Amino acid sequence: MLLAFGITLVAFLLTQLVPANPAASALGLDATPAEIHAYDRHYGLNDPLPVQYWHYLDNVLHGDLGVSQVTHNPVLHDLGTYFPATAELALLSIIIAMVVGVGFGVLAALYRDRPLDYVLRVVSLSGVSIPVFWLGLVSLYVLFFQLSIFPGGGRLNVGALAPPDVTGLYTVDALIAGQWGTLWDALRHLILPACVLSSFNIGVLTRYTRSAVLEVIEQDYVRAARARGLPERIVIPRYVMRAALPTLVTVIGLMFANVLTGAVLVENIFSWPGLGEYGYQAAISLDLPAITGVSLFVAVVYITINFAVDVLYGVIDPRIRLTE
Repeated sequence: MLLAFGITLVAFLLTQLVPANPAASALGLDATPAEIHAYDRHYGLNDPLPVQYWHYLDNVLHGDLGVSQVTHNPVLHDLGTYFPATAELALLSIIIAMVVGVGFGVLAALYRDRPLDYVLRVVSLSGVSIPVFWLGLVSLYVLFFQLSIFPGGGRLNVGALAPPDVTGLYTVDALIAGQWGTLWDALRHLILPACVLSSFNIGVLTRYTRSAVLEVIEQDYVRAARARGLPERIVIPRYVMRAALPTLVTVIGLMFANVLTGAVLVENIFSWPGLGEYGYQAAISLDLPAITGVSLFVAVVYITINFAVDVLYGVIDPRIRLTE
């Protein structure tokens, strides 16, 4: 609770430091001084900063994040509109990163200091080192413009109708409605940006998984399990991965929060109408209510996911519950 309060204070103070006139941005360049004065008085912009912050905090607690100066919609409504697209992209990105990154990490650990390990470590280093925006532009140029394997951008083809809105996730909504053509169209638009977004996380997760597995695989109980003749298909998931899971849960949780809130470049490159694109447009337009709303949303996501990771610790490792 104290952390959330501090975040609202920081977000409020940062918006006060932005060299912009909220009244002029909202009313336009043709606004008269009388109109600007009336706007400032209506929203209390002439009040002392502590009074302004008190009103701001009271509005936030009542679910009022203000009105966007660009869309002229309540910021909370805009966040609800743009968030499902980002959530869909983030979920597939994390799934890809988990499957590929954990798989690569386990293989690199099992074949330590062998050619496969060296290859996977190079792949991991490349994923961490290559800028996401560069990879996105190159993949878009090659796979869309040159080879026409994937569509160029957006969530559906131009002119295609979105499935009935249930969750806001086009793939899930199309599956619920039984619209298989729309499902395939949504997946084709989703795969390329999700793969680009997962590239960095694949590299990081490969390295963390390799280190965690190498640390566990030398333990006596793993050697004892192998000495009893248990096959690797039982030893690795039941003994090794279970012990390495707490470390991986922490990394994956932070990755998910980062992907969910930091997909600005990928969404901009692929014209993906998500929260990152909304935040980018708010930033270049100096839309202070929207900027503050996105900042608070990012903070809430990080707090929520960190709390969920702490809870999962106790589920995965009962020893943590006992020590508490």
